[in-house]
Amino acid sequence: MLTGCATGGHVSTGGAYHVTAYKPNEPSKVRVLVSLSKENIYVMEGDRCLMAAACSIGLPNKPTPRGSFTVYSKQEHKRSGEYGFSVQGNTVVATTAGHAGGHYVGYPMGYWCEFAPGYGFHQGFVHPTPRTHGCIRLKGEAAAKFFALVRIGTPVNIATTQPEDATIGPKVQRVDDSHTPDPDPHRMVTDAAFEAPSGPLLQ
Repeated sequence: MLTGCATGGHVSTGGAYHVTAYKPNEPSKVRVLVSLSKENIYVMEGDRCLMAAACSIGLPNKPTPRGSFTVYSKQEHKRSGEYGFSVQGNTVVATTAGHAGGHYVGYPMGYWCEFAPGYGFHQGFVHPTPRTHGCIRLKGEAAAKFFALVRIGTPVNIATTQPEDATIGPKVQRVDDSHTPDPDPHRMVTDAAFEAPSGPLLQ
């Protein structure tokens, strides 16, 4: 069953990121493991790997929380209350909520799964080094598939390492969006910013 999580081990730069996710036999048995050192997410059902994907984690000065949590809020089309864009006519400028003139539109954080106040898993660019303000970002369809696998109450363990780092970790396809240009801000303030999966979510 572990081979089901193999996604190639190579690096996806800038383009689409494809991962395979499997339907759980017992959704109540699903648990999420996050390895901060490997920047990997493992969605497990017992010893069965349902999905494994690369992720972005918090910067050293804004770290991702460590410990045991549960998913307690899910929102498919969430937007940030702190970071986003000021929209004035045809002009769209990146800003923070407190400094926004005109109409403020929060930065898209699609497929939001909150596990601690202000911290969640969500869709976004994934970099090879820590990059976020503490949230855990998944690339493209990986976020939608993760959203489909977890539910309110799904346990989450976030630690420096996970046992799966040795067995599943080397097979996880890496992501490097570090040279990907910033998305068009005019697109980011519309629903087009929420990237939908191209095919079925779970196999």
